[in-house]
Amino acid sequence: MRLWHQSLIPYLPRQQLLGQHRECCALRGKGWGRKHSTVDYIFKYDPIWLVSYHWLVIEEMTRRGYHPDKIWNNPNYRGKELKEQPGWCNLELLLDYEPYSIIYPEHNDEYLKECLKNLKNKGIEINV
Repeated sequence: MRLWHQSLIPYLPRQQLLGQHRECCALRGKGWGRKHSTVDYIFKYDPIWLVSYHWLVIEEMTRRGYHPDKIWNNPNYRGKELKEQPGWCNLELLLDYEPYSIIYPEHNDEYLKECLKNLKNKGIEINV
């Protein structure tokens, strides 16, 4: 489990981008609150932050010609089992969000380097 540094989303190869979508779907569903060392930081924040990150992934998928289910555009949708849960996330927090600003403070320069190293170990080199 990993959320790639937000600035890498447009550069991720197909497999990593689609994997990121699946990861976001799982975290928005029953994975919300389940401990995992690489994503624990997201649980410190309102779920709308994850939704906002997921929307960036969906936007990139759409730009590349993929067709993610539009149901994920609903911020309170939590997957096929949990369905929609009104009030799950605080939509008012979106009022303060600057489009394309870094969503998670943990996605800093150090984390970017860590992600680039992780991708390089998988044989993927990205020059940002």
